[in-house]
Amino acid sequence: MKLFANEAALENELAAFTNLYRQRIGIVSEDVPLISNLDVWINIALIRQYHQNLSGEAAQEEVMGYLCRYQLEMIAHKRTHALTDEQRFRVMLLRAAMVADAVIVIDRPFKLLPALQDSRFIDDSLHIIADLYDNSCVFDYLWFKERYRISDAA
Repeated sequence: MKLFANEAALENELAAFTNLYRQRIGIVSEDVPLISNLDVWINIALIRQYHQNLSGEAAQEEVMGYLCRYQLEMIAHKRTHALTDEQRFRVMLLRAAMVADAVIVIDRPFKLLPALQDSRFIDDSLHIIADLYDNSCVFDYLWFKERYRISDAA
């Protein structure tokens, strides 16, 4: 977790972090949306298909297993506009986890999930797929520290 006092500091650190882990970064961010004209399962599977030469059938089977972890298999053939914020976040998280040896970066999650009162949903979402990635880091603003249940962040 990295919390910042202003946008410039956050953006600078995010750029440095992204540069450090270049090939392994899986980003969950408002700035990296799902592809709107593709179904959910394809949005998740694309990375495996193109970087690991996984067939469409194998990729779909793999993704369906991951969606089942969240009990979201019923959204596999929906498009992004038909999803709730929580569903969209989890799909974006799965997409990020498809990067080989992924270091997941969640950029300002409360922009993606404005109705959340705290970070429990985010924490649970990461925990459910913890075996799919190497590391994760949340980048957000210092004034959200209470939402993350942090009292001593400086």
